Amino acid sequence: MSAKEDYDCIVIGAGVQGSFTAYQLAKKNKTTLLLEQFVLPHTRGSSHGQTRIIRKAYEQDFYTHMMEECYELWAQLEREAGVKLYRQTGLLVMGPENSQNYQMFKNTLQRNKVPIVVLSHDNFSQHIPHVNLAEGDGAVVDITAGVLYADRAVKTVQGQFQKLGGVIRDKEKVTDIKPGPVVMVSTSAGVYRAKSVVITAGPWANRLLAHTGLQLPLEVVKINVCYWKEKVPESYSVKRRFPCFLLTEGEESKEHIYGLPSNEYPGLVKICYHSGSETDPDQRDKQTDRSDIDILQRYITRCLPVLDPEPAVVESCMYTLTPDRHFVLDCHPTHSNIVIGAGFSGHGFKFGPIIGKLLCQLSLGEVPSYDLSPFRIRRFQANPKSAL
Repeated sequence: MSAKEDYDCIVIGAGVQGSFTAYQLAKKNKTTLLLEQFVLPHTRGSSHGQTRIIRKAYEQDFYTHMMEECYELWAQLEREAGVKLYRQTGLLVMGPENSQNYQMFKNTLQRNKVPIVVLSHDNFSQHIPHVNLAEGDGAVVDITAGVLYADRAVKTVQGQFQKLGGVIRDKEKVTDIKPGPVVMVSTSAGVYRAKSVVITAGPWANRLLAHTGLQLPLEVVKINVCYWKEKVPESYSVKRRFPCFLLTEGEESKEHIYGLPSNEYPGLVKICYHSGSETDPDQRDKQTDRSDIDILQRYITRCLPVLDPEPAVVESCMYTLTPDRHFVLDCHPTHSNIVIGAGFSGHGFKFGPIIGKLLCQLSLGEVPSYDLSPFRIRRFQANPKSAL
């Protein structure tokens, strides 16, 4: 391709955040190109897999507020496309009753009047069979939480984007970005120009940002996504109304452990440790650390007695972590027509529709719908990784 193609906006990275951003831009009648380095669909980034948890339960009010609208946007996409993307299961939040983490979850839910059920040790097992609640732990259920069908969601929003006239080019790796009033984006197949560019490249964010003289304090880690076999079929099944769950901290770990009911793989329950080991995104599978699996095995033996404490299936995913685990949603500090969505820190998928809307607003110079101060780049100023 020798002739340069012109667009209103180019979005780089066709995971959940980039796909929703492109969709929002197309809805505003902007000519939009969505670029993806791999052949779609793929399992190389952070948006693949069958399921994700959707929840309003958070330590910070600003996430809970964003999720209010986000549920509506997910439902709107379901209606538009005629596809089911969400199943309500509830989310069981457990943790030491007196710990700051658990109390922050509970307080945020109560303060924002999210429908909840508080469980006691006396009635816990009749509501949640086959789970041992640790001595001193509290338990609260975020009733509106549930499961998002992740692969299906990404495919659906990409399809809606294309219906609106959007262009997706996969297997096109970006090789250069030249900032300016019109941004030039070179790929393995050619050169494109746009008035604005949105970078939603997940673990590859800093490699692309290097072309623009910026580096963010992002750490890429590999997560082992583990599925555990039920000893008795359907003990933890979505059909039996078993909820998603989140343990804020426990005997085995200070990080979250989270799980989803058996659903996508019949008889297998997805339970993961919300942390991993640093990895190179292009050589993800060279990272073979299994210390997270050891932690999960100990937890399952102690608290989920009807699961075989040996993972039946282990898949891989990557998180791109910021130091404070909050997202980056901001314009480039020196090139305001380059917008960055990054550092989703393993909890961004559920926010896809609202992040797409916010990145679209930033790229069009509109006032964002939410206060983005928790997500601005300047919070790292004491700790910038400068590429200059």
